[in-house]
Amino acid sequence: MPMNRIQVVTYLVARLLVAIILLQTLFFKFSASPESVYIFTVVGMEPWGRLGTGVLELIASVMIFIPALTWVGAGLALGLMAGAIFMHLTRLGIEVQGDHGQLFIYAIIVTLCSLYVLWADRGKIRHFLGIR
Repeated sequence: MPMNRIQVVTYLVARLLVAIILLQTLFFKFSASPESVYIFTVVGMEPWGRLGTGVLELIASVMIFIPALTWVGAGLALGLMAGAIFMHLTRLGIEVQGDHGQLFIYAIIVTLCSLYVLWADRGKIRHFLGIR
């Protein structure tokens, strides 16, 4: 089903937000910033979880701009954010080291944008799965 102009713009903005947020956090993960090390230490995944998550976020960010793989990137981002939200709600808390919930809000934004991209790409997903 073709998208109207508003849907096309929303789709582009959603993809951009996912990529920008994920790519922006990579610096902190790959440079072993104290905040990032703290987070992954608290959840028991330092350093392998920090670096592995960073690699997966980089892959998702690239995939979200490859038309045939956009939905895969959005699905990967959604899975990563499900883990992040779970950790915030169970181990970290909404606010981490005085960030006023910024990282949690970023995870929510990426989740919502990823869900929109998956919804918009539902035709591609059905085609991939062989569903009419």
